Amino acid sequence: MSKHSPLARRDFLRTAGMASIAALLPRISFAYAANENKSDARFVFIILRGALDGLAAVVPYGDGNYERLRGALALPSPGSSNGALKLDGLFALNPAFTNLHARYQAKELLVLHAVASPYRERSHFDGQDLLENGTTAPHGALDGWLNRALPGLSTVHQRNEQLAMAFAQNVPLVLRGAQQVGSWAPSRLPETDGDTLQRIAAMYADDPYLLSRLQSAMSTDAIANEDGGMGMSGNATPRNALLPVMNAAGKLLKQSDGPRIAVMEATGWDTHANQGAEQGQLFTRLQGLDNAIDALRLELGEVWKNTVVMVATEFGRTVAINGTRGTDHGTATCSLLVGGAVNGGKVIADWPGLASRQLYQGRDLQPTLDLRSVCKGVLATHMGVDQSLLETKVFADSRNAKPLGGLVRNA
Repeated sequence: MSKHSPLARRDFLRTAGMASIAALLPRISFAYAANENKSDARFVFIILRGALDGLAAVVPYGDGNYERLRGALALPSPGSSNGALKLDGLFALNPAFTNLHARYQAKELLVLHAVASPYRERSHFDGQDLLENGTTAPHGALDGWLNRALPGLSTVHQRNEQLAMAFAQNVPLVLRGAQQVGSWAPSRLPETDGDTLQRIAAMYADDPYLLSRLQSAMSTDAIANEDGGMGMSGNATPRNALLPVMNAAGKLLKQSDGPRIAVMEATGWDTHANQGAEQGQLFTRLQGLDNAIDALRLELGEVWKNTVVMVATEFGRTVAINGTRGTDHGTATCSLLVGGAVNGGKVIADWPGLASRQLYQGRDLQPTLDLRSVCKGVLATHMGVDQSLLETKVFADSRNAKPLGGLVRNA
């Protein structure tokens, strides 16, 4: 059994009564963790799987080559009907990002553009692996950079296994490793009634380890499902798919003894065909992301001021529209930092331009900012991870990717 399987140390499913708890355990699993210092900082990492089109999410409307290359995918300029939402004289947000635009105006959103990991090929699987393993090569490590950062965090915890939690059906690679983490996901199975759970708890009365694991799982699930439950809806759409996990994450993150780090993922960003512009499939997914982040903000309440949410994807998409009214696998893209702790209200971009001679391999947005610099900057200034640990363990051999400063307020 993997370290990351639920209750991996005991093969307790031998007991006939454990069949009844199967509806609970897929939502709550435990792997390995943590540390104790003093900080109230929260960090949420959202992985967009499939390669987000950064030129659609954050529009370089002020670049003279933008409309020509984008063709039917070009978004109307700020001030136009259904136009992009102006950030400055060069960049604007996709009109789906109404809540994020409000965060930008409140100086709680920092936009980073022309960003990429060290990956320069076009495989989703390899690109995601490298994004999460924190090395310079796909499959360069079997654990994730965020798991390797956990021993260096400045935080106090009573429930060490929940210092970090994955809000997903499986723990993403970025959180896998030697340090213990928790996981929660909306159940796809029927709910287990309270009487059955009490009977199972009675079965474990003489086994402190299994009893404590069950009680911890039940406690976490009760908090996450507060106010009506978070079961997987049969009518989930790209516009609301992230809401259950965001609401659950907010409920747990704001607990004084809850997790300080949350990781979640969203699929469906591989827009080869019929991508759409100010309407369409990409707009709908961006709107869902926008609504989910704002739901997290509202759920966190006062804790939002201590929070940084980072949005990242494995690579970008081609600058030019393809023959099926979509975009193909590219290189550089955008990343977002949003939260009450973010030093926002600006765009960080060494903009390479969209002229043919300025494109990477003649087709992609040229990368000018290493995503590892962003991750290192957040971990160092917001989560208190020592730079020597960042250089030697978390992102080994990354001295050329210096931590980016100025990302967090009062840092």
